[in-house]
Amino acid sequence: MKRLNIGILAFFSAGVLLSSCDNAALEDKVADLERRVADLEAKAPASKSAALTSQISQTETSTTSAPTGEVPKFDFEESSYDFGSITEGDVVEHTFKFTNTGEAPLVIQSASASCGCTVPSYPRQPVAPGETGEIQVKFNSANKPGIQNKTVSITANTDPTITRLTIKSNVMPKKDNGEAAGPVRK
Repeated sequence: MKRLNIGILAFFSAGVLLSSCDNAALEDKVADLERRVADLEAKAPASKSAALTSQISQTETSTTSAPTGEVPKFDFEESSYDFGSITEGDVVEHTFKFTNTGEAPLVIQSASASCGCTVPSYPRQPVAPGETGEIQVKFNSANKPGIQNKTVSITANTDPTITRLTIKSNVMPKKDNGEAAGPVRK
């Protein structure tokens, strides 16, 4: 990793230097930079580099492999909801219901939305196997005319760790008198 960063630094430095006019001076500077990079690479102990490579490979393996043992599992009644046509400024909400069909308590670490206009709320306590829970999603359509598609990402101790829910709506813009103006043209 360090070699890669040093190599990238040398490459960009050489490019900047080569873009000016004095070629002889530039060649000397590039040669000096290459010597410095070679010196830095020679000073880095090989065992430290090998240990770092091993550590990175173990980290990649642990994050991409499936968990072993008892695992909780989301089973949502629905993973998408369409509010249909609403008037700009309306605040609408929907409750996504789920059951933990896994073998261990389900713990939700966080729930975040793709936009600040969408706010999820979720149970803070573990949901036991066989028990149900709810994730409530509120959408504020103020200043959001047109077709809206929003995503809520739920991070939990499940496999996979991130589960996504979606909401959508056709937000009809308000007329000056407060009534909906009709479909939005793009």
